[in-house]
Amino acid sequence: SLQFGTPRSVFITSLIPVGTSIMAVEFEGGVVIGADSRTTTGIELDEAPLVQTAASLFREMCYRYREELMAGIIVAGWDPRRGGQVYTVPVGGMMTRQPVSVGGSGSSYIYGYVDSNYRAGMSKEECLKFTAEGQTHTHTQTNGGVVRLAVVSEQGVERQVILGNQLPKFSTV
Repeated sequence: SLQFGTPRSVFITSLIPVGTSIMAVEFEGGVVIGADSRTTTGIELDEAPLVQTAASLFREMCYRYREELMAGIIVAGWDPRRGGQVYTVPVGGMMTRQPVSVGGSGSSYIYGYVDSNYRAGMSKEECLKFTAEGQTHTHTQTNGGVVRLAVVSEQGVERQVILGNQLPKFSTV
């Protein structure tokens, strides 16, 4: 697998720009996070907070600034207290823990795939495949041409970049 920051980029053309998309999926022992290459990374801290604490901070900010915000938040991570967790915080500030969450302007293209293919209790490898395939549903030149994946677990963070020519192909007929 490739690491983030790989200088090579592959673009595939599409007639319909679908926007940025992100996904997070829990598995026993951690979470898998997936995003197209237009999304950004967060801040590094000396000591990681509990995932629920981070989600609660976002909940407060989303509620406080709900009139100015235009997007909700997905908080996903691992901590020793509760293991892998995914929280969804919409613009209004409500916080819910879910086993899988999607977001971004391209997420409407992923919902059908998630509804048809998500199964509780998937392994890390199954979650990686599920997330990569979900991101492929929004794969266009407008979202950067690659899919970034990260596994967050007790062992730390494993990162992968899947180039456009390595992404799963789906029939458009």
